[in-house]
Amino acid sequence: MPIVTYGTSNEEGFELTESNNLIAVRTRTHQSLRSKSTVADPVEENLEGCELVMQFPEAGVEVYRVPKGEKKPAMQGRKRALRQHEDVRFAGGVLIDKDAHEPVIYTENLFIKFTDDQQDSDCERIIRESNLIIKEKLGFAVNSYFVQATEGTGQRVFDMALELLARPEVEYCHPELIRPRARKTIGSQQWHLGPITLDGISISNHAHVLSAHEMTRGQDVTIAIIDDGFDIDHPEFSRPGKITAPFDAVTQSSDPRPKDPYLDTPDDHGTACAGVACASGVDGAIGVAPESQLMPIRLMANLGSMAEAKAFQWATDHGADVISCSRGPEDGPWYAPNDPRHDRVHRLPASTRMAIDYALSSGRGGIGTAVLFAAGNGNESVENDGYASYERVLAVAACNDRGTRSVYSDYGPSIWCCFPSSDFEFVEEQHPAPITPGIWTTDRSGSKGYNWGVSHAGDAAGNYTNSFGGTSSACPGVAGVVALMLSVNPDLTPIEIKDLLRRSCDRVDPEGGQYNADGHSESYGYGRVNARRAVEMAIPTVTPRLKVIRDVYVPIPDRGSANVKMDIEDAGIIESIDVLFEIEHSYVSDLVVSLKPPRGTGAKVVLHDREAVATAGIWRLCRMQATPGLSRYSGKKCHGTWTLEVEDQAARDVGTIIRFGLLITLQPSEQQSNGLARHSKRNGASMSRRPASFARFHRTNFTPRIQ
Repeated sequence: MPIVTYGTSNEEGFELTESNNLIAVRTRTHQSLRSKSTVADPVEENLEGCELVMQFPEAGVEVYRVPKGEKKPAMQGRKRALRQHEDVRFAGGVLIDKDAHEPVIYTENLFIKFTDDQQDSDCERIIRESNLIIKEKLGFAVNSYFVQATEGTGQRVFDMALELLARPEVEYCHPELIRPRARKTIGSQQWHLGPITLDGISISNHAHVLSAHEMTRGQDVTIAIIDDGFDIDHPEFSRPGKITAPFDAVTQSSDPRPKDPYLDTPDDHGTACAGVACASGVDGAIGVAPESQLMPIRLMANLGSMAEAKAFQWATDHGADVISCSRGPEDGPWYAPNDPRHDRVHRLPASTRMAIDYALSSGRGGIGTAVLFAAGNGNESVENDGYASYERVLAVAACNDRGTRSVYSDYGPSIWCCFPSSDFEFVEEQHPAPITPGIWTTDRSGSKGYNWGVSHAGDAAGNYTNSFGGTSSACPGVAGVVALMLSVNPDLTPIEIKDLLRRSCDRVDPEGGQYNADGHSESYGYGRVNARRAVEMAIPTVTPRLKVIRDVYVPIPDRGSANVKMDIEDAGIIESIDVLFEIEHSYVSDLVVSLKPPRGTGAKVVLHDREAVATAGIWRLCRMQATPGLSRYSGKKCHGTWTLEVEDQAARDVGTIIRFGLLITLQPSEQQSNGLARHSKRNGASMSRRPASFARFHRTNFTPRIQ
């Protein structure tokens, strides 16, 4: 059976098996077979009794389930008959991901990332020698290519990927695998923005957005929403300048409007998400950041496609300040916690991961573009979702109008925060019914969309819905809050944004939330976002800060040690200290990473102690509040030599220290307040008038890397 590896050659892959009841049909025109059948067309007979279970429009593929109990010979006969149809390019079996328990489609295309030291000519020579054709050289990672095998290669493409991955010149290589995507929705008044009274009931479990609007409404910020179609002609989005850089990642056009009326899942979702984030408020709804621009990116493509990766590249290259993604792997049934579907594991492909890294590292001229994902609606662990649980993104959960967890919302260590959304009654768990039907937001105009034009579902014209929800609604809500923050401080990095959100959250449901010593709850993250407080904390203040960040590229020998020294000449007193380091290594569980302070400052602090990490390297910002031992440096002078020590304690693997940085907040002094603080030009240290969070990372001459 085929094996696929999304990581390096040293990382474990996952196995695909053949389905015994599914048939995949790929058309030449990318049109549905259902829309083609006529009396004279025999295709309907070949699909008699079959159920259409999923569609992959970007690949022109539909998957049908044969009737229960149908034997293999009859199924093979269907495939042979379907291949005779003039528009059928392929009719064959379907592969199943054993861990995710779901179908995947392969396209005979591959993603290849060569090591950074390879020349273009060498990369292209290897591609030619492998009998592959370059479809595109990708812009979101160095030496990365989207290539095509000869038509008819079939499952041999999996072996080709593994053979290339085994070469020393290749860092990552995997086939383009496409999976079913799921919208993170379930499913007046805008109770989530501020206090309201509905039917005599006061609702106050909101995100303090209306009071934040007294300070900013998100001007000069662009929110990219990656989702299905967008009604950009809607009154809330049609004012001049509201839409910027619209894009359809599948058709490669500038028209993100809904296009697929024959699909079982029409393009309704993106319009609702966009309304939560930034509806202008000219008619019947206002978004969290009503004066922000909207970059609508239509992505009907399923998970793992190259179109998915290119959607992030488009957003980054066209000036998105924040990216919101209310899409991800299919959820298990929230109402059946013991259903085996909750155990499915969905991985993040290297191609998509590197495109997300490109946004986080290269967006906004190198400051970085924040990326947010909806946590999911399965009432299950978010850790099984490789998208929302990716440590560099911001995973958003949902809370309800009663101030507790929405019953469907996913949970786990990766949840960063929550935002008000819809809910359901769940009698089996004594979970009460919500007070409201959900979130009031924009809908496709007229009779299309969630509201077909009835007032009890929104407005009588059908332009708004009152029952949008799920973590799909929560995610663009937080994206809107990020836009408000960036409008008052455009220099915030993604890490600074995450930290400010963490510190500004309201701790909801303090007993049921089971918050740990660091203030984190697996249900709510650090709590419900408080937009007003987040904006207040984002406003730049005169805070004496020191930032020293260096790209070093120091090799780590097998069973040996390496270190990087940093000289700080400033004699200021430390108030807080955070440590940044990045290491590439083929097996990071061999490593112990420590910070050794200047003589007389205290003992060294272990930052990483052979913990298992899923990726081929470590990218970490160790905050003083969350790292035992760093607090002992508070009150000490920062002057002297600081050393990052890395020790490889096991055999067979080597690596490189890529980057080392110190982010130090100094105790204020009269001299510093007058702007006369000393600084070290020799080592790139400088004082910064920044919020009391993290100093900005400058990524000059830095290549985005997998973390």
